[in-house]
Formats: sequence, C-alpha cells, structure tokens
Amino acid sequence: MSKKPLAVIEEHFSKVSDPRKDRTKEHKLIDIIVIAICAVICGAEGWVDVELFGKSKLPWLKTFLELPNGIPSHDYVRTGILHD
Repeated sequence: MSKKPLAVIEEHFSKVSDPRKDRTKEHKLIDIIVIAICAVICGAEGWVDVELFGKSKLPWLKTFLELPNGIPSHDYVRTGILHD
C-alpha cells in the first residue's frame, strides 16, 4: 500500500534539524514546512502569503496536520526559524 502524502513529506524532511530553541517551539516544524509547501504551490510569494494561506485553509489543513497552536504568524516563522 502506498504511503499517504504527509508520511512521504515527513520522511523526506525528517532529517531537517530544527534551529529553534526549545522555548520557541510553539508550532511543529513539519506543520510549518507543509503549510509553506502548499502555500508556495498555490502562489505564495512570501511569509505573509504563507500565513494568509494557512488561515484561509485551516479547516482543510487540520484534516492532516496537528496544528496544536493554530497557524503560525509570518513573524513567528521569520524570526523564530529563519533568524534564531
């Protein structure tokens, strides 16, 4: 039986190290990666677009992502992951 798309994505990105400090891990890294991939496929051109995509597609994203703290803000991703 073939794997579900999220399982394949998790497998490919499982070796990506999480640069965040433990105290800043409010959102799962795999959730952020999947939201960003989906948003870019749909035309997102920056982190604000990724956040807007996530918020607009929240019900759909929750069908396969945990999203324990909802959709991360563009500032969270930009400062928490890219510049930590």
